[in-house]
Amino acid sequence: MAVKIRLARVGAKKRPFYRVVATDVRSPRDGRFLEKLGTINPNTEVATVDLNMPRIEYWLSHGALPTQTMARIIRSEKKKAAGAAT
Repeated sequence: MAVKIRLARVGAKKRPFYRVVATDVRSPRDGRFLEKLGTINPNTEVATVDLNMPRIEYWLSHGALPTQTMARIIRSEKKKAAGAAT
């Protein structure tokens, strides 16, 4: 089974809110998923990103592929975490 880390939209019309999920590639965008890995709320002044990085690292180490958007978001969150640590 091929696994992707991608966004699933759960917000109302014109009020997007996204879940970051690990899902089978054959599942629809907002359909069944294996695990919820975080949320993204672009409606706030600065988009609120809440990710469970240990679980994302787990899925990546087990062969899950992030979508282009998720790869960019994960990269930026890692950079923020590295900057906060120093």
